[in-house]
Amino acid sequence: MGADCEDAVKQLSLLMEQVEAPLKRSFQNVHQGYPKETMMRFLKAREWNVSKAHKMIVDSLNWRIQNEIDTVLERPIVPVDLYRSIRDSQLVGLSGYTKEGLPVFAIGVGHSTYDKASMLTSISTVDDLNYPEKTETYYVVNVPYIFSACWKVVKPLLQERTKKKVKVLSGCGRDELLKIMDYSSLPHFCRREGSGSSKHSSSDVDNCFSLDHPFHKELYGHIKEQASHKELIKMGSLHVSIPEPDPNDAKIVEVIEAEFQKMGEQDGSANGHNE
Repeated sequence: MGADCEDAVKQLSLLMEQVEAPLKRSFQNVHQGYPKETMMRFLKAREWNVSKAHKMIVDSLNWRIQNEIDTVLERPIVPVDLYRSIRDSQLVGLSGYTKEGLPVFAIGVGHSTYDKASMLTSISTVDDLNYPEKTETYYVVNVPYIFSACWKVVKPLLQERTKKKVKVLSGCGRDELLKIMDYSSLPHFCRREGSGSSKHSSSDVDNCFSLDHPFHKELYGHIKEQASHKELIKMGSLHVSIPEPDPNDAKIVEVIEAEFQKMGEQDGSANGHNE
């Protein structure tokens, strides 16, 4: 790390020492004993601009406090059927780990019953603003034919470091993914060529989106146990507010939506002509 980067970390560290006590406590939960590395992530996300990185961290910490993120594992969504219905509509799951020990998260955008554009926008906004530089690579698999057209339009709008992270794989991407992870860690929709990305393509035990997947069963059981000790179990779903997206990200979403609308109109015209 160069002298300029070291200086930026020192400046940001001094600013973080001046924040209020609740923010300091939340920041400790974020950095988990690695404050320098955490500040570097936020600095990198803001092109090493100290004031912008500081604002980003403070906004993120305020978001954590307002939404009680630091105690989220003490508040299970009950009853369990409600939690199951949420998982079935918002397809996000941990399927395993890479050979380097990095977690593999699968997001089933194409087969989610949740609004697809809103789902992707919400996830990317929360991820980018509160967990910057946490993702090593985005692998896109089982892409529909319209994706190529959208990707050509969106790609030039992305920052260079983001473009390098996105890899579009052929088909379900199984062969490429097996180079970095074992078969057992593959998301269920990547295990067999031609299987598609249907969430019903394997048993619920193998389906990384399902509550019956071993990891999610264990996690839900752990959360219930934590809550029982503190008498925090309550009915209802967990609501987390979505931060305002970065203006550049909002522009990208607008472009994607415009492209989809354009393609829909073209398909409609073609169908009308055929009739």
